[in-house]
Amino acid sequence: MRDGQRMALIGVACAVVVGAAGVGAYTLVSSGDDAGAESRSAGSAGEAEKTPEAVPTGPPSAAEVQSTAREFLAAWQSGDVAAASSLTDDKAAAATALKSFRKDAKAESVTLTEGTRQAGEVRYEVSAAIRYDEELDTTLDYNTSLTVVRDTRTGRPVVKWKPSVVHPKLKAGQRIVTDAAGDPEVTTVDRNGTELTKEEFPELGAILDDVRKRYADKTDGKAGVETRIVTADAEDGKTTGATGATGATKDIDTLSVLSKGTPGELRTTLDAGLQKAAQRQLAGKAKGSAVAIRPSTGEILAVANTPATGFNSALRGSLAPGSTWKVVTSGMLIDKGLAKSAAQHPCPKYFTYGGWRFQNLDKFEIKGGTFSQSFAASCNTAFISQAPDLKNDDLTAYARDAFGLGLDWRVGTGTFDGTVPVQSDAQMAASLIGQGAVRMNPLTMASVAATVKDGTFRQPVIVPQSLDNRTLARAPRGLSAGTAAELRALMKQTAVGGTAAEAMASVGGDKGAKTGSAEVDGQDKPNAWFIAYKDDLAVGAVIPNSGHGGKNAGPVVAAILNAG
Repeated sequence: MRDGQRMALIGVACAVVVGAAGVGAYTLVSSGDDAGAESRSAGSAGEAEKTPEAVPTGPPSAAEVQSTAREFLAAWQSGDVAAASSLTDDKAAAATALKSFRKDAKAESVTLTEGTRQAGEVRYEVSAAIRYDEELDTTLDYNTSLTVVRDTRTGRPVVKWKPSVVHPKLKAGQRIVTDAAGDPEVTTVDRNGTELTKEEFPELGAILDDVRKRYADKTDGKAGVETRIVTADAEDGKTTGATGATGATKDIDTLSVLSKGTPGELRTTLDAGLQKAAQRQLAGKAKGSAVAIRPSTGEILAVANTPATGFNSALRGSLAPGSTWKVVTSGMLIDKGLAKSAAQHPCPKYFTYGGWRFQNLDKFEIKGGTFSQSFAASCNTAFISQAPDLKNDDLTAYARDAFGLGLDWRVGTGTFDGTVPVQSDAQMAASLIGQGAVRMNPLTMASVAATVKDGTFRQPVIVPQSLDNRTLARAPRGLSAGTAAELRALMKQTAVGGTAAEAMASVGGDKGAKTGSAEVDGQDKPNAWFIAYKDDLAVGAVIPNSGHGGKNAGPVVAAILNAG
């Protein structure tokens, strides 16, 4: 080959190499010395197999900082997330954050205006068009900055990624969202429209908080729409945001308010007047709780506890109900033909079953008496003596099927709905008189009285079923008309001539009652129980560690009935 031909071919080869190096290299064409150095490196690329290209080190030049920043900002502004994130040192994190800003923050578009530069830092202004829906939009304006560094692996100038590139207040683990800021505000009112506040009704504080949380979205209230910085709390287990992050959002900072919320009204079944009366009756007592129910509907009219801000024993307590439970046991014995109001029924001083000897208060007995007399006097052995004729699960099944106890009640707030476990021997016998493992509270026992009065179990509610159309519990079998009538007669006899007569003396109308004194290990005195009804109002109450039910819980119940 001649020398002239040889020189021509070398020239062509060099031209190709230089041309390839020039593609996408606009960031390098403005700073004389640096650009020359890059060109020299590019010119030697054809010899890479023999001489590896040196990776540039040191801070980026002013030209590199300017061109990298401009290229990144241009890609972000155009919506090209892939291109923008590829210009950072953490492509995955940058892509996630930029996508979130568009989807979660509802940034329909962004305008980015470059500002001052100092060393590797470039300041810029962000103007984001936020659109929540067709009617709500705003512009979010702020200043932030980015820093251009040299990638230690490739030597390429890149944006050092950190959340503040998107917004100066944004930190790791946080994102910007535009949405309804929490639940709408709720004004909780009683059945007549009277507002119920924690300040005026501190004993209802936990209930008011709970029903608001459960039903805020069922009211006509609207939450305000805000653009805000949030962080995720994975323990709450709620998925939020377009990026698939898990955790219920927790507010960090509000950046813009697109609309203010409007409160909704949440109507409960409570009666403010009766609520005050019930709470007033517990004033001065160390502990105590009471619940008032309307038998014809199951609506809860009052829930009182003392201390007012303590544990909600009225709805969530789990206590042995003592002799008030004999109302349920009596229904079972009547249904089984083991007892009848006017029939003679044994009430001995003692009765032994399952190795335990049971006795009555002060070891009294009724010779030749009727079941009605035994019920009114709260004779324990009249009930224990029937244990040999019962199956272990009879009481459990009857309490559930006739009184709805132990079913899943959907009251509208958290409740303990009673438990009557299957037991045997002496424990089964103790359950017949409300001891053993039977556990109730004023809500469930007020429901027992209400069921007797109305003749039908109506699951108690504190938030009307119509608000959310939830399915309420139903007693599978219910009370027979005959049994209900006998139970009303038994409770009336107790209210006018039995252990409840003194407390119920001031109560008029169609009334009935049952006392109870539940022994508790480690207490000086029994828990005093009392349940009663008057016309269309039923009340259950317990005063722990106080003594006899008629003397200690009875006056509380009678006063609530008279206030109704």
